[in-house]
Amino acid sequence: MNILLWILQAILAFHTTAGAIWKFSNSEQSVPSLNAIPHTIWLGMAVLEILCSICLIAPAFYKPLALLIPLAAALIALEMLAFCGLHLLARGTENGQLIYWLVTAAVCAFVAYGRSVLSPF
Repeated sequence: MNILLWILQAILAFHTTAGAIWKFSNSEQSVPSLNAIPHTIWLGMAVLEILCSICLIAPAFYKPLALLIPLAAALIALEMLAFCGLHLLARGTENGQLIYWLVTAAVCAFVAYGRSVLSPF
């Protein structure tokens, strides 16, 4: 279980970093259902994503930071669920985005649960 969680953490860290880089280079206007997000919050979310990515992999190098893994995974899951909520409120027609965000939130929730209950450090 520990190996699976590390693999998922590495994938989530890469995914979240890529998302943060995308947020820095694209506006929230590029996703129609996310137009309600102010630009400063959009950029703040990118910074938070980078911090969460670091928290997902930092315990590999410094074990006392392991308590940050469930927190980081839960924050990413909450962000994905917030995107889902905004998408539904905006009556978005692109269901592929909704499914993508829900799957990402589920993986994050599994990592958070796994690191806090199943295979904690």
